[in-house]
Amino acid sequence: MSKSPKAFALFGAFLVAVLTFGVTQMIEPRLVHAQAQKAKPKPLGIGREAKPEEIAGWDIDIRPDGQGLPPGKGTVKEGEPIYVERCASCHGEFGESAGRWPILSGGNATLASHDPVKSVGSYWPYASTLIDYIRRAMPYGAAQTLTNDELYAVTAYVLYLNDVIKDEKFELNDKNFSSIKLPNQANFTEDDREKSERAFWRKEPCMKNCAPGEAKVTGRARVIDVTPETGKGPRVE
Repeated sequence: MSKSPKAFALFGAFLVAVLTFGVTQMIEPRLVHAQAQKAKPKPLGIGREAKPEEIAGWDIDIRPDGQGLPPGKGTVKEGEPIYVERCASCHGEFGESAGRWPILSGGNATLASHDPVKSVGSYWPYASTLIDYIRRAMPYGAAQTLTNDELYAVTAYVLYLNDVIKDEKFELNDKNFSSIKLPNQANFTEDDREKSERAFWRKEPCMKNCAPGEAKVTGRARVIDVTPETGKGPRVE
């Protein structure tokens, strides 16, 4: 019985496809492995890889949504003696600052003035900034010596000094922390420069004739007199 050339052509195409698929299945994993090995950076022979527990010691950041909060709890009343003993010598008994150390409380309604006071209660947007910083860097000279419960207690006390928490019996913990809102949070906005300033972006920086007209001096640094003037610059040998 004769078979048409068309049938033979279809069978041949099918056979080629099967063989190609089989070869690909054998070769592709080897190529992927070879590429992965090639992309993997070679060790420099300096030090060693950090162990998971060592990485965990550095991975202690706390986000505004509460991610990263350690388990623990503490009341305002429990935080007061901790603050007085370990924080007040720098930040003042009521967060007013001792000497030139950072102020922690006060400054309400001063942000629009000529002398704004940027404290936790008047300026900061998130309570997580406070507990994160205390956790990793305070007390000064003895960072990361507070227990988790002490951390929550002293954070609660600082928030109490700023009238964010009003009850000294209030217990701050990892469950209710994200409910704490600071007064100035609404005045902070997301960084939108990627959209709002995109029209000004250039692939290549402008180095000549970037703006119309001649450049003019519109202000002078009078105190130290460093404004350049034509013909009066230093001579270069």
